Amino acid sequence: MTALVSVVVPTRDAGRTIETCLRSIRAQTWPALELIVVDNGSSDATWAVARRHADLALRGGPERSAQRNLGIEHATGEWVCYVDADMELAPDVVERAVLAGQAAGAVGVAIPEESVGPGFWTRCRALERRCLRDEPGLLWPRLVRTRYLRDTGGFAVWLTGTEDAELHRRMVADGAAIALADGLILHHEGRLTLPGLARKRFYYGRGLLAYRRAHPGALTAQARAAAHAAWRHRRRLLAEPVVAAGIAVMRTVELAAYAAGAMAGRHDGDGQGPASSRATRSASSAPASSEDRSRARTDTVAGPPASPAAPTATAERPLATGKNSSRVAPGTSRRPRLDTSSESENRPTTGPSTHPNRGDHT
Repeated sequence: MTALVSVVVPTRDAGRTIETCLRSIRAQTWPALELIVVDNGSSDATWAVARRHADLALRGGPERSAQRNLGIEHATGEWVCYVDADMELAPDVVERAVLAGQAAGAVGVAIPEESVGPGFWTRCRALERRCLRDEPGLLWPRLVRTRYLRDTGGFAVWLTGTEDAELHRRMVADGAAIALADGLILHHEGRLTLPGLARKRFYYGRGLLAYRRAHPGALTAQARAAAHAAWRHRRRLLAEPVVAAGIAVMRTVELAAYAAGAMAGRHDGDGQGPASSRATRSASSAPASSEDRSRARTDTVAGPPASPAAPTATAERPLATGKNSSRVAPGTSRRPRLDTSSESENRPTTGPSTHPNRGDHT
């Protein structure tokens, strides 16, 4: 039987990119797919677009990890694929990832990403990603077996920005195999700027000490893996010396911002983290301030052009199957509750879902 994949997309004011993202998910060639969008109080058109495309639209927060956990809690698939709202999937991404995971008997699957957008610093990020995408020590999984996520507590809500790395380190410690798929995800990062990157890394850095305490040696291992990747791809870097120099400058700024954020987090008590890597902070803890959130979301000024509006699609159920799937979703047995803070909305059914067969891929 074809394995059902639950694609979870956390959103917040993603009006520039959300249409492109959700259309690309709906255009997947994998026949058994459900789309869950978890929105964190968007003030733009994001929620309306999510309701039009998603099988299930939820409200949740306060941050991305809690949003993902809410989606995982409602997922009915064997696999969960988590996608950010500024990403665009090639039509065969999910198919290639599932087949790679099944062939390797893996628990998780990493999917290569390509940064796209105007400007010099975005070009630097794109080259950096091309050098890092096949480095074994940096294979952050994007498709993970649902049971593993639920059994281990999902994403760490005590982290923001490094939760993907934390999941990777947890899987490595558990001996959970991670395969590498050969699909491609476009990451529409817009026009990156050094001040914007610094603000985001400062915000992410507030949880860096907690991450280090939960996973001793992880930061050193990641630094070594990045250096190894740079050495393996030295010819590619030397072929674009100006961009390579830009990567060095960009990384220096980001590392300084991470360090400043870590010191600020220690001063404010944000770096305490869990007692162990399996522990998570209560979802009732205070959300980040609006000022902090704005720092983490101001590094891009442009996204991909919006796609034409799709026909309205509605769904009613927290147990959904994909647009081309005949598989019946699993039953309603109680699932372990992950760390979230949320409310959900089940929409009334007004007719059959209608989605385009193909999404734009640039």
